[in-house]
This record gives sequence, structure tokens and C-alpha cells, in this order.
Amino acid sequence: MANKDLTTKKIKPPLSNTALLLTITIATFVVMYVGAMIIWGHGFLNPQQFFNIFNNNAYLIIIACGLTIVMISGGIDISVGGLIALITMSTVVLLENKGCSVGTALLVSLGIGLAFGVVQGFLVSYLKIQPFIVTLAGMFLAKGLTTIIHVQPLTVTSNEAFLKVKDFYINLPGIGSYARNGTFIPSYLEIGAVIAILTVVLLWAFLKWTRLGRNFYAIGGNSESALMLGINVQRTRFLAYVLCGLLAGIAGFVYLLHTGAGNASNADGAEMEAIAASIIGGTLLSGGVGNIIGTLFGVMSLKTINLIVIAAGLTKPWWQKITTGLMLCFFILLQSIIIEARKKKNGSSSQ
Repeated sequence: MANKDLTTKKIKPPLSNTALLLTITIATFVVMYVGAMIIWGHGFLNPQQFFNIFNNNAYLIIIACGLTIVMISGGIDISVGGLIALITMSTVVLLENKGCSVGTALLVSLGIGLAFGVVQGFLVSYLKIQPFIVTLAGMFLAKGLTTIIHVQPLTVTSNEAFLKVKDFYINLPGIGSYARNGTFIPSYLEIGAVIAILTVVLLWAFLKWTRLGRNFYAIGGNSESALMLGINVQRTRFLAYVLCGLLAGIAGFVYLLHTGAGNASNADGAEMEAIAASIIGGTLLSGGVGNIIGTLFGVMSLKTINLIVIAAGLTKPWWQKITTGLMLCFFILLQSIIIEARKKKNGSSSQ
């Protein structure tokens, strides 16, 4: 009877590569943040510092999600940082000098991002030009157009409707800290952070439960097999770039909501941070593996390590770059070890 129970007992399947890498990313973030709370205390114990990771990096979360989709499908897009600079400068000029409405500025932001996504997606998918070259050209084009629109930095100061939206935030009931005089200060989320969180949830559901979302994984894992299964590889890859461009448009407007300023140096290097966050979140550069939730925790891990570096007294900017580089190398090495070990295990088990 005992033998029968053992043979009929269901064996749980091992975690997929995506789920395993996601678990490692979440665990890494939790260990880092809890460790920082224990070692450095006050700053990390203040709930607002945690929520400021979202407030200050909402735009980065959104473009990292776009990069994740493109990387899952087997591509890359390094134009998103330049796009944010172009979008913020364009919308500031419209809001401040032309007196346009917030809705018009949002449509312009989405339009710019969509236009770049369509053109770059067409060149990569249908003309089969290397994505790195195409998006590198897109990055230079966006930065050049930014300086043509307005050379000097410009801030929105007179558009009251935009300033009302910019200054809007949501208090989190029951969450906060006490000032020295005993006054309770509630924690808050900016409107951009709320948009970023909603974007993560919607994209997670999109990749998990829609056919197009599953097709992104299929063409990134093996485009020839995906083609044999009847998937239109060119169209799917094209839509990945279109979606990335659209998300860059949203991210540009969210960046403007946080800073209220247009500048040619806005989001400088954001494309590299987004790629790093995607990789730390479990997305493989080779394609076919990745998770939007992992990307969110990748951004949070990346920014938490920067806060830890500052808390440790290493205030020079190069220390943050060094720790980011080391963290990225660690996760790339970890991914390689896990994937190779699983390949060998699956190969030996099939023999």
C-alpha cells in the first residue's frame, strides 16, 4: 500500500528558467533591502524611502518593461534614453511656449514614441537590419532633434493645468513615519509611480495570457521553430518594437511629470540602466526568457544598491557605476551557470 502511494504521488515539475530567475531576483532584492534596514537603519526604515524608488524611477520602470519585451523577442533597443529627452523637450515647448493642453502633450509624447517604434521595428523586422545599428541611429537622431527643438533647458512654470497634474500624489493610508515633534507624515506615491505600477501589471498579464505575448517568447527562443508553428515572426518582432516605442512615449511623459523640465541630457544613459535592470530581473540577452515582474525588481535592486552605496559613505558617482557593473556581471554569470546546468541535466536525463 505504501509503495502504491509512492508511485501515485504527483511529482511537482521543476521551476521554469523564467520562474527560477525571477525567484532569485526577488530574493536578492529582499536580502539587500532588509540588510540595509538592519545595518543603516533610519533611512531605510522610513517607508517613504522605499516608495521613492518608485517615485524617482517610474520612467525607468516603464522603459525597462519595453526593453524586456524587445529582449524576450530576441532584439535590443538603445534609443529609449534619447527618446525621453526628445519627448520631454517637445512637450515642455508645447506646454510652456504654445500653451497647449495636458491631453495634447500626452498625445504628442505617445506619437513620438510610436513613430520611432514603427520605423525602427520596420527596419529591423522587414529589412532585417541589425537592431543595435538601427536603434543606435535612432538614439542619435532623437538627441539631435532635441537640441534643434530647444538648445537650453526649459521648465514648465506657467501651464497651471499641467502643474496641477504634476503636483498630484496619492497618500497611502496608515503608512508613513513620525517627525521629531510627533506629527505623522503619511507616505505617498506620485502619479507617475502609479502609472508605472499599472503598466507592470498590465504587461505581466499581457505576456502571460495573450497569444501575442506568448509569441514574443516563441520567436525569441527559436524563431525557426516559431515560424514552423505558424507564427508570423516578422510581424511579431515588429510589434515588439512598436510596443517598446509606445512605452517610451509613456515614460517620457512620466519623466516630465516628475521633473517638469526639458533638457537634452534628460534620462542620459537610461537605456543602459533599463537593459541592466532587465538582465538583473532575469531576462536573457539571447531571448525567450524574461518576466515583467522580474524587471520591476531589477530596477528596485539596481536603485537599492545605489542607496546602499550612498549610505555607506561612498558618495562619489563612480562608486554607483562600479557596483552596478559588478551586480550586472554577477547576474549574467549566474544566468549562464543556471541555463548551462539545466541544459546538461535535461540532456543527461533524456539519455
